[in-house]
Amino acid sequence: MAWYTDAVRLELQPEAREQPTIRPTQLIFHSIVAPWDEQRLYAYWKNSTSLESHFGCDFDGSLGQYLSTTTRADANYRANLRSDGTGAVSVETASNTKASDSWTDDQLDALADLGVWAHRTHGIPLRACRDWDDPGFGIHRMHPEWSPSGTKCPGDRRAAQFHAELLPAIIARAGKPTAPPTPSTPSKPPTVSLAHIQAAQRRDPGLPQGGTTYRAEGLIVETALYKAGFLALRWVDGSLGSRTRPAVSEWQERCGYRGRKPGEPADGYFGRDSLTRLGQKYGFRVVA
Repeated sequence: MAWYTDAVRLELQPEAREQPTIRPTQLIFHSIVAPWDEQRLYAYWKNSTSLESHFGCDFDGSLGQYLSTTTRADANYRANLRSDGTGAVSVETASNTKASDSWTDDQLDALADLGVWAHRTHGIPLRACRDWDDPGFGIHRMHPEWSPSGTKCPGDRRAAQFHAELLPAIIARAGKPTAPPTPSTPSKPPTVSLAHIQAAQRRDPGLPQGGTTYRAEGLIVETALYKAGFLALRWVDGSLGSRTRPAVSEWQERCGYRGRKPGEPADGYFGRDSLTRLGQKYGFRVVA
């Protein structure tokens, strides 16, 4: 199995269990034709998974991964139906509702790094696919065998960017060896006050957009919720407002908590146990 460490893991089931394995030889970029982040894509494919991709990339460059890249995703039609067991890794990217916009700088940066990882992990050659089954990098519109009804995906501007910017960036970055890790002395885990987090959850929703009560501690907690797959990166701003509460509720439910009434979700307000368990898993310490 192959999971990209810079993507939030949002594994789709039953696809992860039931789809056949592939040997990736291609990476193909798409546009979702919707301004959806990685969490929204997961929610969509979780309930309707006939055309899922391996990755989703938001405008801010944040990535979600839904299947191991050695598991077949349903996107790309015949690119994933080859008899030799080879297949394509697919990446959906947020766009406007007409797919007429360019990739943002953050998207290009994240997609280039992902391309380098795919090259180093799976040996995908540093070139554009010359035919529908030729190893390399591509965009969905390049070959009719990748779409049963034809497609303009990912839009004209992004098609131009692929050739002029994205593929050259992947090639350039892949030529640079990965720097060895710099030895460092172990540091103490950051500390979060339960009282501060509870106060922020009460106060922050009533503040102007982006207002924070305890920003540094809020960032620690929101980053953990992002790593857990419950909060989109764009909402990791230190403000424990209305966007954060549903993520807390989902974490509480993972911890076994439920609402007061049957079928009601958890309330979305941290108690000592749910916050402590989040800290234990994602590296921070909780004090009173």
